[in-house]
Amino acid sequence: MAGGNDTPITIEASTRIKRLPPYLFSRINALKASKRRAGHDVIDLGMGNPIDPAPDFVVDKLTESAHDARNHRYSVSIGLYNLRREIARKYKRRYGVELDPDNEVVVTIGSKEGFSHLMLAMLGAGDTVVVGDPAYPIHVYAVALAGANVISVPLGNDEAFLARIEHVLKNLFPRPKLLILNYPHNPAAMTIEELFYRQAVQLARQYNVLIVSDFAYGETCFDGYRAPSFLATPGGKDIGVEFSTMSKPYNMAGWRVGFCCGNPQMVRALATIKGYYDYGHFAPIQIASILALRNGDEFVARQALVYQKRRDVLVAGLRKIGWEVELPRASMFVWARVAGKHLAGQGTIDFSLRLLEEADVAVAPGRGFGENGEGFVRIALVENELRIKQALRQMDGCLNGRKRHQRPSRLAAKPDSDSQADGEHLTSHDQSGIIGG
Repeated sequence: MAGGNDTPITIEASTRIKRLPPYLFSRINALKASKRRAGHDVIDLGMGNPIDPAPDFVVDKLTESAHDARNHRYSVSIGLYNLRREIARKYKRRYGVELDPDNEVVVTIGSKEGFSHLMLAMLGAGDTVVVGDPAYPIHVYAVALAGANVISVPLGNDEAFLARIEHVLKNLFPRPKLLILNYPHNPAAMTIEELFYRQAVQLARQYNVLIVSDFAYGETCFDGYRAPSFLATPGGKDIGVEFSTMSKPYNMAGWRVGFCCGNPQMVRALATIKGYYDYGHFAPIQIASILALRNGDEFVARQALVYQKRRDVLVAGLRKIGWEVELPRASMFVWARVAGKHLAGQGTIDFSLRLLEEADVAVAPGRGFGENGEGFVRIALVENELRIKQALRQMDGCLNGRKRHQRPSRLAAKPDSDSQADGEHLTSHDQSGIIGG
């Protein structure tokens, strides 16, 4: 246009975007997408994305509810009352915890969304949060997006870990506002006993700190282990909240149904934020979730056994390759220390790239979860036992020189895999990629 200004417009992202730490998985996600487009059969053990189906009776209820036009209207941001009541009933049945559906339960669009919005509701500039290292990345990113600061403490599950936290609480001014706990842990699959939470509650009371428990893997337990709920700890509900999710125990990851339960003031703060951001889930998803919670206990137990069998196959195979691996009692991951001879001087990000390039196996490098994750990789139990054995053979061939070439895929990457990979590549900070779940 005559007289117009052809100077390119400068677009500045917000300071909250600039405060995000570097995304250390982008190179791996880009390579994975490229190999899939080239027709490689990549065995993806990096992302905690269940391949198993949700219960048939839940899917049937979703279908039935979706045919009712009344369910196509806006829902409510805090979730349907009957769904909140059902999660309260489950907490009572499984953990002996009394919850008021009106004031102590809010439905979230997955626990990740709920956690992120809770950080916005509770934090501001100058606030500080204590997080174990390594950590599930959203436990760090959501704090940064809220304008607050993270103090990382080397992860543990014992009195020594709590002592490290107390040192921070005692010596940092202004004092941290929140303590993030995550057991069973992602990525490290670390577990605790009830005593740990009792000591944590005493510590939080002493220093006037609130606790947020991420309990996403609370029902994915093995060998008779039963993960304790933070809310079942005497005094826990007075000083904190707990996030749970239907993603893993019910194979409903894509349904995005989570819950925040506990302290009514914290729940109300989250509900207030959500009231400005969303109108809640599609009602049929919530209705089907009610049925899952009410009738799905047996399904959840069977699914945990599925993961336990995959765990046994994977751990045995990794030990045969020459790695030091503990047998996790819970979660859908194995946190494995890579043998020094296999790292060969590389960090775990470059090692994971090499494994993907040469063995067509994707794992999540430990460095992507924090400095203390270096030397480890996180391997998800999302494939069936035959695929896990195939991945182990390909890893053995790549790392130990015992080449067992897999048969290349005759087809180009499937559309759903290709589109997922493209989505991972496009957004450098998107956690829907290899570290999701």
